[in-house]
Amino acid sequence: MFFRAPVLVAIMGLVWGGVALAAETQAPPLQVFKSATCSCCSAWIKHMTQHGFTAEAQDVAAGELARIKQSAGIGPQHASCHTAKIGGYSIEGHVPAADVKRLLAEKPDAVGLAVPGMPIGSPGMEAGDTREPYEVLLIKRDGTSEVWSKQNQ
Repeated sequence: MFFRAPVLVAIMGLVWGGVALAAETQAPPLQVFKSATCSCCSAWIKHMTQHGFTAEAQDVAAGELARIKQSAGIGPQHASCHTAKIGGYSIEGHVPAADVKRLLAEKPDAVGLAVPGMPIGSPGMEAGDTREPYEVLLIKRDGTSEVWSKQNQ
């Protein structure tokens, strides 16, 4: 079957347009900084990859992780076991993938999201049917925070 040039150009435009659209909607890589011995961090990374993210994990020493948190705008009140960076935002702790997707879609003027501590039942902290309620916080540029979402309510 032979296509005339205008038809072929139109078909190629649709194909390449679809590729461009797919590339635009795909999230940037997630850079995760964690301790080499923390299994819950690895479980969180698995959660994120199962929800379409590409993760690049880097094991760092505790002192280096503290410096990364500080430079990422994560204060002690928002700290957890791992810190990630994506699309210009910091993601601290066991933040659900859906909240990260919402953050990237809405693009608020903020440092990023945090789940302080390590709540049971958050992504990577599963323990059977046990789930404690927790909040995902939006960290503002001035270091304060507000509730972004409530989980396991």
